[in-house]
Amino acid sequence: MDTKPLTIDGYLYTVPTPGDAPYTARFQLVVSPTDDAVDDVVWSCTTSNPRIAHALLTEIQTGDLLHVSGVLTQPDNPAEPARLTVDDLEVLATAPARALQEMVLDRYGDYILVFDADTNTVPVFTARGQWVGTAENPDAIGTLIEIHERVNGGDG
Repeated sequence: MDTKPLTIDGYLYTVPTPGDAPYTARFQLVVSPTDDAVDDVVWSCTTSNPRIAHALLTEIQTGDLLHVSGVLTQPDNPAEPARLTVDDLEVLATAPARALQEMVLDRYGDYILVFDADTNTVPVFTARGQWVGTAENPDAIGTLIEIHERVNGGDG
C-alpha cells in the first residue's frame, strides 16, 4: 500500500455517513484542479478523528467548502479507489443557509451557482465563497459574472 500526505480544498459532495467504527465518518469531496468542470475529481474520504467525525455528522453540510489534510492511501489492488484519511479539517466557506436537498450546485468557471426548482433566480458565489449576487434568471448569469469581474478586476 502506497501512502502520501495530501492537503486539498473541496466542496462536500455527499452527506457524510458514520464509518464502520465508532467516532468515524465517511464523506466525499469534489475538487476542481482547474476552472473547467470536466476536470472535477470526487475524492473518497474517511476520518477517525472524533472531533472531525462529530462536525461532519452534525454541523457541516453538503456544499460547504472544506480545507482538509491527511494521508492518501492507494491500495495494492489498482481496481480499488484511493482514499484520503483526513486528520485536519477547516471550513473555508459555508453553503447557503437553506437546506440544499432541494437545490443543485453547479460550477461556472470560478463561480458556484445555486439552482432551485422553486424559483428562477440563481444565487452566485465565487469558488472561494464570496457573494457575487443573484441573477434574475439563468440567462442573466453571464451578465452578473461579467459585471462582478469588471468591478473586481477579474478576481473571481
